[in-house]
Amino acid sequence: MSCLGNIIWLIFGGFIGGIGWLFAGILWCITIIGIPIGLQCFKMASLSFMPFGKDVIYHTTPVNLVVNIIWLIVSGIPLALAHLTSALLLCLTIIGIPFAAQSVKLAKLALMPFGAEIVYY
Repeated sequence: MSCLGNIIWLIFGGFIGGIGWLFAGILWCITIIGIPIGLQCFKMASLSFMPFGKDVIYHTTPVNLVVNIIWLIVSGIPLALAHLTSALLLCLTIIGIPFAAQSVKLAKLALMPFGAEIVYY
């Protein structure tokens, strides 16, 4: 089921979203200071391409907490709101509910990407 969900997700916007995250990660990695942010963009891209069959596990450390707060202020809130808006629109139909759940997963990762690990289940 996750294979079919990922194919449908890719066709209806996941590919464009993943390419956007890859492009943002490449731009951030051009500078040495932006490499940690670029790596988080690559994490978002991998989940944005194929979110079905993956889960996010969070490991909190004091450093991750501080960096997540900075990320939240700079860019986390707008990204999470965009994913939540997408989830609300997807919930309008019964078919869109599984896709809305994946958008919520992406919204949570957009809020706190540092210390997050993507695992397959």
